[in-house]
Amino acid sequence: MSDTVTRLMALAARRFKADAAKLRAEADFFETLGIDSVQALELLSELELEFDVEIPDYELQGVKTFTALAERIDKRR
Repeated sequence: MSDTVTRLMALAARRFKADAAKLRAEADFFETLGIDSVQALELLSELELEFDVEIPDYELQGVKTFTALAERIDKRR
């Protein structure tokens, strides 16, 4: 698992008070975290600050796993 995925899951766990040990890289983070699209946008704002990147909304369409999100982050760094 990449450092980005690990950091991403840790941040998401803190943000949504989830057990980081139960998060899986290939899991659907909407289902795993029990979040909706508005909460996902809030998470995105935090991720952009954490990783010092800007990710356009259109690049996130269809992104539902921590691994896929980490790939988008890594492409921007």
